[in-house]
Amino acid sequence: MYKIFIVEDDKGIAEGISGCLSAWEMEVKIISDFRNVLGEIGEYEPHLIIMDITLPYMGGYHWCQEIRKTSNVPIIFISSATDNMNIVMAMNMGADDYIPKPFDQSVLIAKVQALLRRTYDFSQSTFTLQARGAVLNTNDNSLSYNGNKLELARNEYKILLTLMQNKNKVVSREKLMEALWETDSFVDENTLTVNVGRLRKTLESAGLKDLIKTRFGIGYILEDDE
Repeated sequence: MYKIFIVEDDKGIAEGISGCLSAWEMEVKIISDFRNVLGEIGEYEPHLIIMDITLPYMGGYHWCQEIRKTSNVPIIFISSATDNMNIVMAMNMGADDYIPKPFDQSVLIAKVQALLRRTYDFSQSTFTLQARGAVLNTNDNSLSYNGNKLELARNEYKILLTLMQNKNKVVSREKLMEALWETDSFVDENTLTVNVGRLRKTLESAGLKDLIKTRFGIGYILEDDE
């Protein structure tokens, strides 16, 4: 299990990132003492660090330089500063990537996964999400359940991925349509309904009946009772 260390002084953002990464079965720790960033990193020994630039006491650039004196652990900066000068400075200080705020959690996950793969060269590494015994593999867009492997259509995968990332929470139709929009296909209310229907049939054929439930007038929910 990958260990991620978050250095962010906005509690809401830090907890949001933590919840997102935990959903992908990563172990996460949030900084507790901004005076002792190096000490907490040394104790936790993370595989990757997510750090804001503006921090109490000492800024992210300072800590990045200090970390680089003894470690090559991957560092992703997150910041509301989006100008090129800050991005270039972050890279010159030793950062591996830079994500401007506000950011979509799917973008953060994609960058974290890509950086972990590049850094640790785990060619067989897989990133999975699980619910009710079903395992969604994001490397090949497949779903495994009871020893059977299902190949999902692109839109089926996008919908199931979004619901699994937010399991036990109602996901609005608007958010699902945004997820489908990323496939470069035009999406409207009817298109979403059709795709959810197809996904349900695919899941039912694998023995996963009623995995996705409708919340009328709001959206859909994937409940994990394990």
